[in-house]
This record gives sequence, C-alpha cells and structure tokens, in this order.
Amino acid sequence: MNTSTMTTRQRTTDRTTMQAITQDRYGEAEDVLRPEEILRPAIGDEEVLLSVHAAGVDRGVWHLMTGLPYPVRLAGYGIRAPKTPVRGREVAGRVEATGAAVTTLHVGDEVFGIADGSFAEYASARPDKLAPKPANLTFAQAAAVPVSALTALQAVRDRGHVQAGNRVLVIGASGGVGTFAVQIAKAADAEVTGVCRTAKVDTVRSLGADHVIDYTREDIAAGGRRYDVILDIGGNRPLKHLRSVLTPRGTLVIVGGETGGRWLAGSDRQLRALLLSPFTSQTLTTLICSENTPDLLALTRLIESGQVRPVIDRTYPLSQTPAAIQYMRDGRARGKVVINL
Repeated sequence: MNTSTMTTRQRTTDRTTMQAITQDRYGEAEDVLRPEEILRPAIGDEEVLLSVHAAGVDRGVWHLMTGLPYPVRLAGYGIRAPKTPVRGREVAGRVEATGAAVTTLHVGDEVFGIADGSFAEYASARPDKLAPKPANLTFAQAAAVPVSALTALQAVRDRGHVQAGNRVLVIGASGGVGTFAVQIAKAADAEVTGVCRTAKVDTVRSLGADHVIDYTREDIAAGGRRYDVILDIGGNRPLKHLRSVLTPRGTLVIVGGETGGRWLAGSDRQLRALLLSPFTSQTLTTLICSENTPDLLALTRLIESGQVRPVIDRTYPLSQTPAAIQYMRDGRARGKVVINL
C-alpha cells in the first residue's frame, strides 16, 4: 500500500464503527457501563490499532471507572466525568493498522500488552507497550498477563531484589498480581510463602508456593518466622505488624491494600512507609508499575519456559463486562478475570 498517500497501513475493511462498553459518568459498573456502537479509535503516526481478541480486568479498571480515590480525577482522567468513554487496558489481539512512523510492528502481528480502551472490538496502543504474544498462550491467557504480571515482576525483581534462597512472603497470593508474584519469586529460586483465604489455599499451593498461610485461621506472625522480602499486595495490615515479621535488613514492598477511602484509599500507609524507611535498617518501599516492552519480553521468556503461567478464574463476553468487573471487585477471583471477544 502506498504510504505516501495514506498516514496508516491497515487491513482492507469498510467498517468504521465497533462495539464497545462505554461510560459517560463515574460510578459502579452496573450503574454506568453500557454497550454501545461507537467509532473505531483513530491512531497517530506512532500508534497502532488493535483488533481486540481478549482484555484483562485489573483493579485499575475499577479506579478509573469510579474516579476513586479522587486524586485519580486530578491526574487527568476527568474531574466530573471520564474524559474517555471506554475502560480497559490489558489487551491481547492482532495489529489491524499501524501509524506511518511505526516500524517495529506490522499488520497481522499477534501481540499483548497495554492499550487504551480494550473493552471494545478495537483499541489504540503504543508499540513500546506491546510485545509479541507468547507462543504457548491463547489470546485470553495473554490478556491476563500485562498489568498484573508487570506489577509482580517489578515488585519481585526491582523493588524486592529477590534472590535465590530468600524467604519471601506474598500477601494476597491468590489475586491477579499475587499469582504472578508467587511464580516469579519461585523462578528466582526463593522460598515462597503465600497468604490467602481458605477457599484459595489449593490454588496458591498449585503455583509452587513452599508454604501457604490461611489468614482466616493463622496470623502471619505465628511461629516467629521472619522473611527477607514481604510483598504486600492485599489487605491493610499496619506497618508495625508487617515490620515485625521482616528480618532486620529485609525489604517490604507495598503493592496494594485499599481502605475504600475517597481521598487516600490506603495510600497513606504507603506514604508512611516511604517516610519511615530512611530511619530504619529495613527497606520500606512501594511501586508504580512501568508499562514497557522489555519487561513484557522478560515475562514472555518466563512464560514460554514454563516457569510462569496465567491463572484465569472466569471469562466473560464483552456484553457482561459489568459483571466481570464486579466479580473482580468482590475479591472472589482466583487469579484473573478476562473479557473474551
């Protein structure tokens, strides 16, 4: 195709609209999300258009949908209403069109990663947030990976600096991030203890965890065990309690834990950890996930080697996206929830 007369390279199609799940105000899923036929997204010179085959449901979806905590709105997503109507960021699909300046991806490539508005038949994305889909994964499995596994990888590798022989405690081990964190820590030859509720113990054990603590029956401090690295992905345990099970020079990485507050939603605990860290021999830190191709490729190597696999609890059709988000929000999922287009 002659790109001198067209700004993009794309498949031959007359279709300009798509099915999407949209919202025009903040609120809970069942109140604000609705199916709608809208225009396919336009792409710039440095973007690609994806034909979405599957989209993951991560916790960030809920925050952007509800506009909570309020700093989310101040960060540029819209003060009174969402600036963009389509939610969803985790994606797996095929490249449908490429911007004129894109050289790393081509029409027809199967990819996974981060896109804008993946709860739709088409979504725009930046090539530096995409990677080739792992060969041994379906599109649905690949869509379960990007945000959650990137967060887990960076928590284990970059913040926790997990090494062989380290004793690692993963709190929230059965969730989207936690299931990946257990496996990535095991891939680093660490001794991993996962924390979850009774109904999810078998799931965490199946991921290779050396020990599993059922928090409904046992406190993480029981037995006097200490850990070199704690990844706190779920719950709201006080810093004092977490530090009491950390070795004197251990590292605490606070990845999640929410209170439901409209302004801080639990981030005050992360701020206190950062302020306290310089005054203790322990390292107390937090994480903002970096979305990038090199780390997606690192995850692909772990996945294709068999060391890491996505855990999918349920898949939903696009029309049932509100139910999928609510299921994730209720904390019932073992691993990930995926929208399968």
